[in-house]
Order: sequence, then structure tokens, then C-alpha cells
Amino acid sequence: MLNADVARRRETAISRGVGMTTQIYADKALNAEIWDIEGNRYIDFAAGIAVVNTGHRHPKVMAAVAEQLNRFTHTCHQVLPYENYIRLAERLNEKVPGNFPKKTIFATTGAEAVENAIKIARVATGRNAVIAFGGAFHGRTFMGMTLTGKVEPYKKGFGTMMPDVYHVPYPQEVHGVSTAQAMEGINKLFKADVDPARVAAIILEPVQGEGGFYPAPTDLVKAVRKLCDEHGIVMIADEVQTGFARTGTLFAMEAHGVAADITCMAKGLGGGLPISAVTGRADLMDASQPGGLGGTYAGNPLGIAAANAVLDVIEEEDLCARANELGSRLKQKLEAIRATTPEIMDIRGPGFMVAVEFGKPGTHEPDAGFTGRVRVEALKRGLILLTCGVYGNVIRFLAPITIPDAHFAEAMDILEEAIAAARQG
Repeated sequence: MLNADVARRRETAISRGVGMTTQIYADKALNAEIWDIEGNRYIDFAAGIAVVNTGHRHPKVMAAVAEQLNRFTHTCHQVLPYENYIRLAERLNEKVPGNFPKKTIFATTGAEAVENAIKIARVATGRNAVIAFGGAFHGRTFMGMTLTGKVEPYKKGFGTMMPDVYHVPYPQEVHGVSTAQAMEGINKLFKADVDPARVAAIILEPVQGEGGFYPAPTDLVKAVRKLCDEHGIVMIADEVQTGFARTGTLFAMEAHGVAADITCMAKGLGGGLPISAVTGRADLMDASQPGGLGGTYAGNPLGIAAANAVLDVIEEEDLCARANELGSRLKQKLEAIRATTPEIMDIRGPGFMVAVEFGKPGTHEPDAGFTGRVRVEALKRGLILLTCGVYGNVIRFLAPITIPDAHFAEAMDILEEAIAAARQG
């Protein structure tokens, strides 16, 4: 079987609306390595977009799923509940930032987590309006893509977005956007477009994911927290991509010393199995009447079992410290490459959620073409990379935090070769 043969079948069977980064068809994976159906081996610096932080098929996660598989795979928790669902909720209530009583609900995807967070904020406050940031990504459902601060490809052609959602600038130091400008954007909204007494929630990513891996400055996070407290607004942290050791702490908000009222989680929580969660202040989480939250597959037993194992692995293998170590080594490598690569505009990101941004030398003009060439050259050499950013000029590094040192070093050599080849091309 060849990748090209399967790709042709895909074109006739799958909607073109489902985009693809590569034409590599996976056959098997282990930790940070993937082999395709032709037997080619790759080092995975995508991790399913920050899903397998604990590596592909981590033995402890696989054992937990296998044990659950031999018991039952589905009952619907609203019909027949199960204890490990409660245990996972208890653990998240303890671990999510915030010195207040918390409760949790489970869903299946990050977009569902965001949708439910907005529902909870609205029912708890009796308000409708929501504020999000430019460049944000919060999902592809209608509320998710409305909150998302990027038109193409997420909103283009899908008609009218959900009402009462407003966007303000997000700080980007490299592009000259400051926290003061972001907060002034909110103040202008309050003066021109929406009464703060109508705002149910402000949602932010502690590090923007699809938007370009721009970390939220601590002064922004604290300013948003203060504003929410002043006006009775619910602060929502979208930790779908930042959660579970990726940024060097279990949750990215920990680095700011600020707790959101509601936290959205998914991706890394399940270690490869679909599960998401919303954890928040108990009074907010209890605002909905019974039946208002949940879903048939919400908190599927296999995902619950995987998630409990993921939390165990993060603790036992000290993956937060490992993320900081790998991120530091990656940044050092990128800084060394920058000495001979004027296209590098910026290197940033906490822990092992690192990005490099490329632009035309001597300017602040994004260079998506160069970025794309780096990705392609890396792929030719067996390294899977992802791009992101509103301008498509950022490469984000999302390898499993469990990647062995030898594979990490190999990937760094490939990265250096790919950037050099992109400059020649």
C-alpha cells in the first residue's frame, strides 16, 4: 500500500473541508516516532496537535485503557455512572488553579468544552455578551468559530456568526501590540458597543495556539482578572492546547498567579483518547438545571481511564520539569540558528510550547512562504512540523514531552538542515 494510492481514495471519499498538513498515512506510532504505511519513519513534533504530551501509546495509558476495555466501553454517565469519572473530577477540582470550591463536567472535544463554558457563564450571570481576542482559536462549532479571532479558514463561507461576541486586540510584542492597547480595546467596547453589565464572560488562551503561540503577558492576565472582578464578568481560561505540562506547569495559568473562574481542557488530558473537561467555581458550575449539561459520549469510560493514567504519568515522570528542560534546549538551538538566519523574527513560548516566527529580513513583514519551505524540508528529512499564526509564518513545536534525548537531538539536527535548505530555496 502506498501513501499516494490512499491519498487518491481520500480525494473521492472525504470532504475537502477537512484540511491536511501532510499526505503521510500513519501505520503505527510509539512515543515520539511514527511509521507510515510505506514503512517510512518520522519524528513527531506535532503530537496530534498537543494531544499525546505523554507520547504515543504510553504503556501506563494503554494499560489503563485495556483494563477499562475489558470492563465496559459505554453506559452514558447520565444513565449508569462510574466511579473513575468521579475520581477524575475530584483530581481536576484539586489541580486546576483557584483557591475556591470547584466542580467539573466532562465532554468529548475542546470545542465542546468551550461551548459548555459559555453556556455556564451565561446561565450563571443571566447575561449574553462574550469578549474574545483577535487571533484566538476556540473551535469549529458555531460558538467556537465565532469566538475564534481568525476568518480564514475557520469562518469563511459559513454565514452569520453567533450574536453578542466581540473581539479585542491580543498583545503581540513582536508586532508592536501591547497589553495597554488590548485593555484599551475592551474599554472602547464598553464605551461604544456593549454595556459591561451585559457581558457574561471574557475568554482567553494563556498562550494562543493557532494564533501563533503568543504567550499572554502576566499584566494582561491580571488586568483581565481585575476587570472581570469589577464588573461581575466570568473569566474563562481556554487551556485546551496549553494544559497538562505542555508549558512547564500543569496549567499555563499557574505561571501568572491568577485563577480563572472557569477552565477548559481537552487534548493532552486523554493522551490520545477523546475527552474534554470544564472545571470552575462550584457556584457557577451548579447554575444550570439538571440535564442542561452533559452528552451521550461525555466522559466516555475509555477517555476517563486514559485521563486518570495521564495525570499519574505527568506526576511520576515529572513532565513539567521535563517540558522546561526540553523547551530550554530547543530555544538554545533556535538562538544558535538565528545567528545565521536573518529570517527569524522571534523565538518564544513557555516550557515545551515553543515557536519560531519568520519574516522577511530587515522588516516586520511575515514570510509564510519561507515558513512553508522549512516545514516541507523538515518533512523530507523525517521531521513532522506544524505551522500556525494569523499570517501562517510561525512554526510551533509540539513534540511529546516524553521524547527520548536521542530523538530530540536527531530532530534538532534535521531542523537546522531544513532551515538552511529553505534559505537556499
